[in-house]
Amino acid sequence: MNLCQLPRRTPALVEDIEGGAAIDPIARRLAELGFVPGEPVEVVAAGPFGGDPLLVQVGYTRFALRRSEAARVHVRVTPAA
Repeated sequence: MNLCQLPRRTPALVEDIEGGAAIDPIARRLAELGFVPGEPVEVVAAGPFGGDPLLVQVGYTRFALRRSEAARVHVRVTPAA
Protein backbone atom coordinates (compact mmCIF):
# COMPACT_ATOMS: atom_id res chain seq x y z
CA MET A 1 0.00 0.00 0.00
CA ASN A 2 1.20 3.52 -0.72
CA LEU A 3 1.15 6.29 1.86
CA CYS A 4 -1.36 8.27 -0.22
CA GLN A 5 -3.78 5.29 0.00
CA LEU A 6 -3.48 4.96 3.78
CA PRO A 7 -6.70 5.98 5.57
CA ARG A 8 -6.35 8.91 7.97
CA ARG A 9 -5.21 8.13 11.51
CA THR A 10 -4.25 4.54 10.61
CA PRO A 11 -0.87 3.57 12.11
CA ALA A 12 1.58 2.06 9.67
CA LEU A 13 5.28 1.40 9.19
CA VAL A 14 7.41 2.54 6.28
CA GLU A 15 8.51 -0.43 4.17
CA ASP A 16 10.36 1.17 1.26
CA ILE A 17 10.66 4.24 -0.93
CA GLU A 18 10.04 3.74 -4.64
CA GLY A 19 12.99 4.80 -6.76
CA GLY A 20 15.42 4.63 -3.88
CA ALA A 21 18.42 5.15 -6.14
CA ALA A 22 21.03 7.66 -4.97
CA ILE A 23 20.47 9.79 -8.07
CA ASP A 24 16.72 10.21 -7.39
CA PRO A 25 16.45 13.56 -5.54
CA ILE A 26 12.88 13.01 -4.31
CA ALA A 27 13.59 9.55 -2.90
CA ARG A 28 16.77 10.85 -1.29
CA ARG A 29 14.92 13.81 0.26
CA LEU A 30 12.16 11.55 1.63
CA ALA A 31 14.81 9.38 3.28
CA GLU A 32 16.49 12.50 4.72
CA LEU A 33 13.15 13.57 6.21
CA GLY A 34 12.87 10.27 8.06
CA PHE A 35 10.88 8.02 5.72
CA VAL A 36 13.09 5.01 6.35
CA PRO A 37 12.09 1.34 6.69
CA GLY A 38 10.56 0.54 10.08
CA GLU A 39 9.66 4.12 10.98
CA PRO A 40 6.06 4.66 12.22
CA VAL A 41 3.93 6.84 9.96
CA GLU A 42 0.33 8.00 9.66
CA VAL A 43 -1.71 10.42 7.58
CA VAL A 44 -3.03 13.10 9.94
CA ALA A 45 -5.08 15.21 7.51
CA ALA A 46 -5.62 15.94 3.85
CA GLY A 47 -6.11 19.25 2.14
CA PRO A 48 -9.37 20.25 0.47
CA PHE A 49 -10.02 19.92 -3.24
CA GLY A 50 -8.66 16.46 -3.94
CA GLY A 51 -6.75 16.04 -0.71
CA ASP A 52 -3.50 17.68 -1.75
CA PRO A 53 -1.28 18.15 0.25
CA LEU A 54 -1.32 15.44 2.90
CA LEU A 55 -0.26 16.17 6.47
CA VAL A 56 1.86 13.16 7.39
CA GLN A 57 3.47 12.29 10.71
CA VAL A 58 6.63 10.22 10.59
CA GLY A 59 8.00 9.47 14.02
CA TYR A 60 7.26 12.64 16.03
CA THR A 61 7.56 15.08 13.12
CA ARG A 62 4.85 16.28 10.75
CA PHE A 63 5.34 17.14 7.08
CA ALA A 64 3.13 18.31 4.24
CA LEU A 65 3.62 16.05 1.21
CA ARG A 66 2.14 16.14 -2.25
CA ARG A 67 0.14 13.04 -3.15
CA SER A 68 2.69 12.25 -5.87
CA GLU A 69 5.47 12.21 -3.23
CA ALA A 70 3.39 10.17 -0.76
CA ALA A 71 2.65 7.63 -3.50
CA ARG A 72 6.35 6.73 -3.56
CA VAL A 73 6.38 5.67 0.11
CA HIS A 74 5.29 2.04 0.58
CA VAL A 75 3.79 1.29 3.98
CA ARG A 76 2.44 -1.68 5.94
CA VAL A 77 -0.50 -1.19 8.30
CA THR A 78 0.38 -2.20 11.84
CA PRO A 79 -2.05 -4.48 13.66
CA ALA A 80 -4.22 -2.89 16.34
CA ALA A 81 -2.85 -3.43 19.82
